[in-house]
Amino acid sequence: MKRAEIHRDDVRLSCLDGGSGHDVVVLLHGLAGSGREMRATAESLLPGRRVIAMDQRGHGRSTRRPRDLSRSAYVDDVVAVIGELAGGGPVTLVGQSMGGHTAMLTAARHPGLVSGLVMLEAGVGGRDDTDDYPARLGAWFASWPVPFRDARAAAGFLGSTPIARSWVDDLEERADGLWPRFEPEVMRAAIEPVAESPQWAQWARVTAPTLLVRGENGTTTADEVSRMVELRPDVEHAVIAGAGHDAHLENPGEWARLLGSFLRR
Repeated sequence: MKRAEIHRDDVRLSCLDGGSGHDVVVLLHGLAGSGREMRATAESLLPGRRVIAMDQRGHGRSTRRPRDLSRSAYVDDVVAVIGELAGGGPVTLVGQSMGGHTAMLTAARHPGLVSGLVMLEAGVGGRDDTDDYPARLGAWFASWPVPFRDARAAAGFLGSTPIARSWVDDLEERADGLWPRFEPEVMRAAIEPVAESPQWAQWARVTAPTLLVRGENGTTTADEVSRMVELRPDVEHAVIAGAGHDAHLENPGEWARLLGSFLRR
């Protein structure tokens, strides 16, 4: 896959772009991720499809400190990528976590651009009042002792989980060491609008065929998925046994199987 860039207002959006064909899939990573972590997912869909893995604003190789971190800004970025790189659509949107929330909002607001929707470990947003997870996540990202001297030092702090390995592999090399490809305060500001309130009305507006996938040990609850299916009984749903929130990295084979089966429908 090659790098492609588009520019929208004051933001540069970097994407991995590969494959060919009439079927186009756009992949959206979660908070603090990048398109690079979706590479295995993308490669499972090649070569018979065109696959675009975005670095969303504030992440990866896209603009690091964008002024606008609203949900509408993220949706408009997806619309711009579909327009400039995917021939105007329609496309299948596949998103994990925050990326799944962005994909859902895009499908609700721009139904003509979205032919299918896959949400992995993603729901309608909102939060339990007892858990201010944007603050918790922001504080944890700010606790990283950066710059890391080298990849070994980074792995020593972050650990050896699949998502930790993904972060280590994607660190940016600078003169003083290795840095994550995001800013902690930007991550907090980006996730706050997701946490503000559940978007049940937006979910109900989605008309594209939809697959919901959650990890058995993930953060998306069975109760939330049940309510989502109750509102839209046509929706398919599946559980990846033994997997957590980063199921696409923890069990890429089963994730690829589920995704491939949905796309061949």
